[in-house]
Amino acid sequence: MTTFERAFSDTEKAADSTLNAVKSTERLAKALQKAAKEGNINAIKKACSNLKDALGSLNQTVTNAVETWPFKDDEEEAYLRERYSKELQNTASEEGLKIHDEGDGRLIAYPSIVHVLPGDRTVRIDRKKVTTLRPSRLTGILKEKQKKPPRFKPDVFLEALHKTYLLISRERTATLPVNDKAGPVKLLVEIYEALTLLPDSGREYDRTEFAKGIYLLDVAKTTLRTKKGARVSFPSSTGTKRAKDTFHFVGSDGNRVTYSGIQFFRGA
Repeated sequence: MTTFERAFSDTEKAADSTLNAVKSTERLAKALQKAAKEGNINAIKKACSNLKDALGSLNQTVTNAVETWPFKDDEEEAYLRERYSKELQNTASEEGLKIHDEGDGRLIAYPSIVHVLPGDRTVRIDRKKVTTLRPSRLTGILKEKQKKPPRFKPDVFLEALHKTYLLISRERTATLPVNDKAGPVKLLVEIYEALTLLPDSGREYDRTEFAKGIYLLDVAKTTLRTKKGARVSFPSSTGTKRAKDTFHFVGSDGNRVTYSGIQFFRGA
C-alpha cells in the first residue's frame, strides 16, 4: 500500500494536469468564439475539430484525476489507525522536527499535542480539529507552532488545581498562612478525575493535555503563587505506581517527564 504523502502528491499532480487540460480547452473555445465573431467559416471548422479532440482529452484527464486517490473508505481509516503516526514521524524527522508517539493515536511535537481521529479523517491539534492530513503540510504547521509560545494561562490553571486540591484534601477553610506549612501529597490522578467529572469531559480534556498543563506550570512554578499565597510542588507520590496514576509529557528539550503527585505549600 502506498503512503498518504505519495497519494496526496499523485492526486495533486492529477489535478494540475486537469487544470492544464481545462486551460487548453478554454483557449480553443476562445478561438471558436473569435472565428464566429469574424465570420470565418474555415476557422470555425478548424476550431470545432480541435475542440472536439481537446474535449476527449479533457474527459480522459478528468477520469484519471478522480481515480487517482488510491484509498477506499475502510483503507483510509485503517491507515490512519495503524500507519499514519509512523509516516508523520518519519516525514517530520526529515524536516528536523521530533514527534513522540504516546500511543492511542496521540503524538507530541512540543508544544503541540496531536491526536489522530481516524473516523473523522482529521487530527486534533491542541483541542482544535484540523483537516490537514498530508504529512509534509502537517509537519509545516507543527513547525510554525514551535515558533510561538504555548497558549497557556498558568495562573488560571494553578488556581483550578489549588481549589480542587483543597476539596480533595478537605481543607476548604484554609486561609492565607503565615508559615511554610506543607499540605499533604495527593495523587494527580485524583485532581484530573475531579476536573473531568462531567460526561465526555475526559475526552475533550484528555490525560496528555492535563500533563502538558502540569509541565508548563512546573516550568513556571518558581514565580507563581495562588491568590491565597500557596505555591505548588510536584513530588513523586509514595503510593502505588500504577500506570493510570502517572502522567507523561515531552518537554521542550525532547526529554520525557513523568508526574504523579501534587502538593501545595501554604507559605507567605
